[in-house]
Amino acid sequence: MIKAKNIHKFYGSLEVLRGVDIHIKHGEVVSIVGESGAGKSTLLQILGTLDTPSTPNKFDTSIDLDGQSFLNMKDKELSKFRNQNIGFVFQFHQLLPEFTALENVLIPARIANKNLKEATDKAISIFEDLNIESRMHHKPGQLSGGEAQRVAVARALINSPKIIYADEPTGNLDSKNADDLHQLFFDLRDKYNQTFVIVTHNTILAESTDRKLVMKDGLIV
Repeated sequence: MIKAKNIHKFYGSLEVLRGVDIHIKHGEVVSIVGESGAGKSTLLQILGTLDTPSTPNKFDTSIDLDGQSFLNMKDKELSKFRNQNIGFVFQFHQLLPEFTALENVLIPARIANKNLKEATDKAISIFEDLNIESRMHHKPGQLSGGEAQRVAVARALINSPKIIYADEPTGNLDSKNADDLHQLFFDLRDKYNQTFVIVTHNTILAESTDRKLVMKDGLIV
């Protein structure tokens, strides 16, 4: 699913990633752990097309998603690629407060110019799968933390992405909601054969994933 080789990232003279290689298989739930500053979130942003590696030609860097390289794509092409292939879940749900839960979930589908009725029907089905169908017409300020994070997961799923990246998705939740979200990732993998890569400090989540990758000093060790 994801194959990346020799990813480097510099911020000035500071080398945050020092030649990372990573391979994620289709349908895996993989966690990335490590101390703060190890490069976990930076790696996730590069794999998710939100950031770029430093001097890829110099280091012979390659990143492929399902056999397709995106390193040399122009901005417009890259935005379309991201919208169609990648979903994101962040620590803070990043829902737009002026829109309802359903409207938030439909935003990626609207950007992709998908049929609105078909997208809405799919969104309703996802809400039902996530047990939040009763909250579809509520705005984010009317949702609990756990509900808002499930809406964020629904938004990540709406375009049937090939991979979902989650950066500390339970970091802002209490233990009960965190446990529920952990289980949700596995339920979604089983139902949709969805691939997840999760940066986390939560040891329970990390130990329960198919593979745990440990980062230290800008490398996977």
